[in-house]
Amino acid sequence: MTTRSFTSLSIAFGSFTTSALAAQPVGVVSHIKVMSDHVEDVSSLEAWKSAFIKPGMSDQEKALAIWRSAVMFRHQDVPPREFISNEPDVHDPIKSFNVYGYGQCCCASAHIEALSRYIGLESRGWAITGHSVPEVNVGGHWCMLDASLINYFPRPDGSIAGVEEISRSITDWYGAHPGYRGDNDKLYHFMLGEGWKRGPAVLTGSRFYDQNGWLPAATHGWNSSMTEFGSGPKNFVYEYGSAVGYEVNVQLRQGERLTRNWFNKGLHVNQEGGGERPGLLNKSIGDEDLRYSPRFGDIAPGRVGNGTLEYDVPLAGGTFRGGMLEVDNLSASGEDSAGGPAVHVKDTSKAGHFSFRMPSSYVYLSGALDAKAVVGDGGAIVIELSDNNGLDWKPLTRITVSGAQHIDLKTLVYRRYDYRLRLTLEGKGTGLDALRVSHDIQHSQRPLPALAQGSNHIKFSEGAEEGTITINPATQPEWKGKNAYYTDFHPDLRNIADPNLRVQNGAGDITFPIQTPGDITRLRVGAHYRARDARDGWKIETSFDGGKRWTSIGALEGPTGIGSSRYFVLTDVPTGARSAKVRFSGVERNTTTLMDLRIDADYQEPRRGTAPVKITYVWDEMGQKHTDVHVSSTSDEAYDIHCGSKPLMKSIILERAD
Repeated sequence: MTTRSFTSLSIAFGSFTTSALAAQPVGVVSHIKVMSDHVEDVSSLEAWKSAFIKPGMSDQEKALAIWRSAVMFRHQDVPPREFISNEPDVHDPIKSFNVYGYGQCCCASAHIEALSRYIGLESRGWAITGHSVPEVNVGGHWCMLDASLINYFPRPDGSIAGVEEISRSITDWYGAHPGYRGDNDKLYHFMLGEGWKRGPAVLTGSRFYDQNGWLPAATHGWNSSMTEFGSGPKNFVYEYGSAVGYEVNVQLRQGERLTRNWFNKGLHVNQEGGGERPGLLNKSIGDEDLRYSPRFGDIAPGRVGNGTLEYDVPLAGGTFRGGMLEVDNLSASGEDSAGGPAVHVKDTSKAGHFSFRMPSSYVYLSGALDAKAVVGDGGAIVIELSDNNGLDWKPLTRITVSGAQHIDLKTLVYRRYDYRLRLTLEGKGTGLDALRVSHDIQHSQRPLPALAQGSNHIKFSEGAEEGTITINPATQPEWKGKNAYYTDFHPDLRNIADPNLRVQNGAGDITFPIQTPGDITRLRVGAHYRARDARDGWKIETSFDGGKRWTSIGALEGPTGIGSSRYFVLTDVPTGARSAKVRFSGVERNTTTLMDLRIDADYQEPRRGTAPVKITYVWDEMGQKHTDVHVSSTSDEAYDIHCGSKPLMKSIILERAD
């Protein structure tokens, strides 16, 4: 076993020493990153752009970089379903790369479209026979870039063919070889032994068919392309929309621990009535249909990871206050001489309470609350949960006897990324000696900071001291109960109807209130919409003064045909604003709908700051367990880990060290 440990915390951390931190503990440390020099950073749209889009690139080079990133960080499998948009699958590229690492062809198309638009390239999707593909406009020419089956078709001049050109080439070939149309068996035998090189001219430009015509994952081949692109009139442009805005923001409070594993326990987001089991749960990188992944830099052992997020609330010393949204009429045993439970009612003539968020960058698959309750005569502890940013509270239990308590939260937090808990303590002698919240999470192994044989350069950082309040609701009535529904966020509605939030009677609007625990730094809005007519469309505005004055965020303009997706960021926020209204105002002459929306309000954490973080790597070398423990001494630093042989990655654990 190899163990490296920096456990002396008397060193300065930023402008604080650990003695100062002990006196004034930081509540929340935000945007914690650990990166290795073997894995690109795709934790946000901007991080992805920095990793893949380089100065001086041509538009075609940018388009190919987008394609490559999608191939690297997602794999073709049954789609993960969160039941939010009009299509239940996950189409946000950054969420897909970090939380899942797999999806269907519609998901891959949406990824290419969203990333292209983010850097200013025009894009669109196509529905073709049994498949979906995207195109990116390069210099007025549409280029088909299939990250799902891993293929594109260079022309002799180096440019890339589009769907219509590919389809024409196949149709012309069928005209000369009519016996092959619709006969997959004949097409299959034709492609073997480099026979595919005698097929349609455009397809011969592919760099991805092997000798026998198989594409890199060997699930599809040249014969599939002949069928998918060769149906002519059945192909049509279609928007695989996404309301983007997801970002990885690892935040830690004292007592909180995030474990991400390069393995899984068989858990996945589809298992509770959500869809099929992903086939790659038990597959290894480099094997079967993941055979291609090492060629694209994948050094993880697998793709699906199951980890844990745990919060042992530090009650006795009172440091728990730094991680709370509110604390009222409570005292900790370390703060007074009254004795009693670790945290207890201060003024027994009235109730005391505290509430806190449980935000996660990774989707919740389970949840549990465990407490050691102390209940005085006639007292009680009431526990409630909110999954709509504190707008409503659902009662979980009323504890009237002392002892250990266990509450299963799974049905209330499944598929969620954030919720709140509120505990109300009533009566003399009532309190808590322990409180723990724990979750299983799903994450992709691919973007984790894996180690390779030899020297590994590790970069640790704590970024912007911000949290995010998100509204990303289901917009389809049939998804109610599977995720938060848009009406759960208390919108004001005028002439808006289900499904797809369609405008009625020529004009309508929907306005969402959003409130943050600290000062708002920016508003981010993603939307997948439809505006068929040139006169159809949406205006997106915000008000920071309760609706007296409105500021434009962006416009969702028509005509879009089948639909489009857009993303806007507003940074012009009044100083001290902690609440906003976000209004979508629609005009309809033909069809105006809002099929998927996401609102992110980034804010300054009230008890923000930097603090030491303990980073624990666990891996095996030749069957022997190895561990590396590093405690950060600054908010931005680097160190090295050496692996004598090829490592089998196991876990990376992050927790506060102050």
